[in-house]
Amino acid sequence: MEPIRIMVVDDEVRMRKLVKDFLQKKGFEVLEAENGEQAVERFFETKNIHLIILDVMMPKMDGYQAAAAIREYSQVPIVMLTARDSERDELRGFDIGVDEYITKPFSPSILVARVEALLRRSNGGRKETVEAGGIVLDKTAHEVTIDGKNIELSYKEFELLNYFMENAGIALSRERILNRVWNYDYFGDARTIDTHVKKLRSKLGEKGEYIHTIWGMGYKFEVER
Repeated sequence: MEPIRIMVVDDEVRMRKLVKDFLQKKGFEVLEAENGEQAVERFFETKNIHLIILDVMMPKMDGYQAAAAIREYSQVPIVMLTARDSERDELRGFDIGVDEYITKPFSPSILVARVEALLRRSNGGRKETVEAGGIVLDKTAHEVTIDGKNIELSYKEFELLNYFMENAGIALSRERILNRVWNYDYFGDARTIDTHVKKLRSKLGEKGEYIHTIWGMGYKFEVER
């Protein structure tokens, strides 16, 4: 079984070692980064990071900026560590998409317990595979097969197909797709969705017909019967 991989991001070596030691005692595999910029680079270089523990105050790129950059492409659980305890700071983190907020100083044991609970929540209560019309989407392996054959999708194409399949039969506006798949408020035009849908349809071949255009609104994924 693949180990659960956690990235610890903090510019303080002592803090990284403290958290790393406690996590490793619980059997987690731990990666380290010393600032937000390095964290973003390592996140996209490394496959299957299951959770990120992210300090707020760091050089080059702070925790909020790093979390926002990662959230643009991934829903990986994020635990934010901060010396601040104001409601405004916490709300800023939650607006970005941070899952947990822990104020320093903290008990490492409590941090590990929060991490374990968050991992259970992120993996539990949802199907790991979605199937429709010969398409099988495996969230855990991040793979898609059509009639048993693997197809290669980009990260955003995968997330888009997943969102379509989970909402089969529901008309989805472009704005709703942007907010859920791109996970940010989009202030330009929505043609980026149309471009991704065109590529996704092409890769799905005949199954691309399941993605129906709703003129003037958006799209609907529906398997013809």
